[in-house]
Amino acid sequence: MVEALVGTWKLESSENFDELLKELNVGFMVRKVATSSKPNVEISKNGDEWTIKTISLKTTESKFKIGEEFEEHKADGSKGKSTFTIDGDKLVQKSDNQGKEYFTTREVEGGKLKVTVKAGNVTCIRTYVKA
Repeated sequence: MVEALVGTWKLESSENFDELLKELNVGFMVRKVATSSKPNVEISKNGDEWTIKTISLKTTESKFKIGEEFEEHKADGSKGKSTFTIDGDKLVQKSDNQGKEYFTTREVEGGKLKVTVKAGNVTCIRTYVKA
């Protein structure tokens, strides 16, 4: 049930995050700041509208409805198109970052939020615990 994603989560661990940012052509300085931060993520749902807010040095917020493409403003200042779908208990995001497609899957496993991002040949897994 995707409603299990709703809540406030804090970063516990991160694998291949720098490699992912390189794959998405994020510059060196932004990568260094991003990889040193430990963001909190707030996921909420109001009716059919979802909100994912990432709170770090720079806070970003995405509001969306399942199946509807929207313009996303990313932490590095870039913009791209994203669409969310639901696959069983997973919230799946298909995104475009300056012409490069990537996928983000959010799911709760063992009481933790597991965020898996795949871009090209790189897979990044970030794990969050309830705040």
